[in-house]
Formats: sequence, C-alpha cells, structure tokens
Amino acid sequence: MHSWVDGQPADSVPLKDRGLAYGDGLFETLAVKAGQPVLLDRHLQRLEEGCRRLALVADQVLIRSEVLAFAAALGDGVLKLILTRGDSLRGYGITPGAPARRILQGSPPATYPNAHAADGIRLFACATRLAEQPLLAGLKHLNRLEQVIARAEWQDAEHAEGLMLDVSGRVIEGVFSNLFLVRNGLLLTADLNRCGVAGVMRAEILAQAQTLGVPVAVADISLEQLQQADEVFVCNSVYGIWPVRGCAAMSWPVGPLTRKLQGIVRALLDI
Repeated sequence: MHSWVDGQPADSVPLKDRGLAYGDGLFETLAVKAGQPVLLDRHLQRLEEGCRRLALVADQVLIRSEVLAFAAALGDGVLKLILTRGDSLRGYGITPGAPARRILQGSPPATYPNAHAADGIRLFACATRLAEQPLLAGLKHLNRLEQVIARAEWQDAEHAEGLMLDVSGRVIEGVFSNLFLVRNGLLLTADLNRCGVAGVMRAEILAQAQTLGVPVAVADISLEQLQQADEVFVCNSVYGIWPVRGCAAMSWPVGPLTRKLQGIVRALLDI
C-alpha cells in the first residue's frame, strides 16, 4: 500500500533517522473504515501525551489533517502513524526544537479467524516479563523489543495471543492487546503506571462500561485474581474484543458482559 513521509509520497527514510537508531519516537495503529479513522480523537490524545513526555515537537493540527487525508485515500484498511525525532548524528543528544518526522503507512484490512471473536481464544503464558519504567508507561513508543521477544515464544495455531506479566509478577496485558477480567460484576483492567500500553480501545471500553452503569476498576492484578475471574477478554483498536477461554491450566467461560461489550465495539468498528 502507499506511504507518506512528512506529507509527501515516499517509501524510505534516511539512515540517520533516530527512530531507526534508538527507537526514538511514537506510533499509533488505527482502523480505517470507509475513509474514516476509527477512534481518531483517542489516538491523537495518546500521541499528544507521548510527545509531551518525550519532548517531541509535533504539529498536532497538521498531523490530524494528514491522517484524515491519508485515511480518505486508503478507504478501508489499517493506518500506521509513526513520529520520530528525525535525523541526528552519532550520540544520544537531541536537537531541542527540531520537528518530528511524520510517517504514514497504509495496509489492507486486518483479517483474523472468525472463531477468535465468536468462540474465544487461548492465551500463551509468556516467559518474557515487562520491565517497569514509569516515564514510558502507557505510551506506544517505538521500543517494542519486549513484545517482539514475547511473540516469538509461540508459533502454534492454538494460541492467538500471549499473556504478559511485569517483572514483579503482576498481570499487565497481552502482547498486542489490553486485558480485562470480570469478577462479581466488576470490570477490572491493569494499572499501567509502571509499564504497558494504555490502549485506545481499553479507554473506550472503560467509558462504555461506565455509560452502561457497570462498575469498573483500574488496579494491580495478580495471577490468583485472574484465575478466579468469571470472564476474561482482550481488546485492541483493530480487532475489537476477543473473549479468552483459557491460559495454561486456567479456563473461563465466554460471559454476558464480554458479549455485551463486544457488540458495542463491533458496531463501533463496523466488523
């Protein structure tokens, strides 16, 4: 598919780009339906927060304009927006005030087996642990080696996603998704103040649940709490919600709250 760099059609970036050298940047992955990016405001809010924390200089109005134009040209598919700090010579030092490089890439619509959403999935229990770094926690930065290593742990078709804990043993998220559990009517997702990615679909689900009057909580989750859950599901902004049927020796039914939220998200994503 097509790609833009700083608003112009391009298929490469300079070798001196800091995103390549250091993972110095951020990215967002957006579903695009009928030329419209889904949950655009939430994606750009997270991107703006990331720019603030990393001191990336980016014109948010320009970024929105380019994303909308690119999505309109894409039609249906997946749009990846990458911001890097641009070029630099050798060394970690940055040039204050230098504008971020804007990269847009388009891909065909993501396809997954229907059974993932209909029947639920199994999670692979990843041995790779997430390091704790509050300065980067919640951001979708370009340093994704933990996820790359974790995803390499399984190749079988039995597992559609992986379960990731942090170095202290807390349940955090999936390799490419956020995780929720339901216990006695409470919808619970992990506190991401130490590590993990604060997904835009996670934020949308929390908001939708509150609108429905469902009690929600964001807190540390232990493996024991996960095992005792009544329902478990994972989510992201491309596939929506997948119920989770099991992980290692643990198992859960596909429950009513999961199905209710899944229906709301399906309508949002038009899938």
